[in-house]
Amino acid sequence: MRIRFTKMQGAGNDFVVLDETGAPLGLSAAQYQFLADRHFGVGADQILTVRPSPAEGIDFQYVIHNADGGEVEQCGNGARCFLRFVREHGLTTKDAVRVQTLSGVIEPRMGDDGRVTVDMGPPVFEPARVPFDDAGIDPQPDGDWETWHLTLSTHAEGAIVPFAILSMGNPHAVQIVDDIETAAVAEQGPLIEHHPRFPQRVNAGFLQIVDRTHVRLRVYERGAGETLACGTGACAAVVAGIRLGRLDHRVDVETRGGILTIEWHGVGQSVRMTGPAITVFEGEIDVPDEL
Repeated sequence: MRIRFTKMQGAGNDFVVLDETGAPLGLSAAQYQFLADRHFGVGADQILTVRPSPAEGIDFQYVIHNADGGEVEQCGNGARCFLRFVREHGLTTKDAVRVQTLSGVIEPRMGDDGRVTVDMGPPVFEPARVPFDDAGIDPQPDGDWETWHLTLSTHAEGAIVPFAILSMGNPHAVQIVDDIETAAVAEQGPLIEHHPRFPQRVNAGFLQIVDRTHVRLRVYERGAGETLACGTGACAAVVAGIRLGRLDHRVDVETRGGILTIEWHGVGQSVRMTGPAITVFEGEIDVPDEL
């Protein structure tokens, strides 16, 4: 099966974008995985699919598959690319669209400077809704909020690490580190992602606070490994830093792929994320029927 695709990136977080507004492609998990493969496919952190509106008042449905082929609830950098895609492909002329995801409705908006701002909705803190299994443990007071101390088993020993735990439509566990360059991302990332207290796995954030308006961040993403940037991870990290009393309400997040600006004004309020959305190239690829 030959399909058309668009390769896009937002702060280095890269995507293959597919248009299913005309007809569904009916791809399997293995075929999404093939598309994401950097040696045999196109190569991407996630596959984004544009589908027709599922309900009145919604412009499009936004479907996200990770590089491992699994469908996930949300992708913030992808949401910015989603808006640029539907505008560039003549699917809308609007500056802002309402988009249905697995985790709810988001609204990306094109700015005058070409960057895209996404209303990511309010963060979720209740453990059961993250989801996070808090049975038998209690959070520890930390700054103006709390952290959960979890054991990470590595070889013959286990490290106890404090995490801020929340959801931005997908689960995140954020730890504060002294320096992201020396943080144990490769070693701890898989252990955090697959920690048994996260029944749907989790994205692992490593947050370095430079000052109250500037942070550095690395994220080991669920189903994708470490990426150059993670939009929901940036949102989760800033929200955690604000609740812990360490950050102001507007913060620039320095990722390995670029700068994201995150703004949040407190519990119950939506998180707003602003950053780039770039079309890299377009093409066609033959996808095997069976893999």
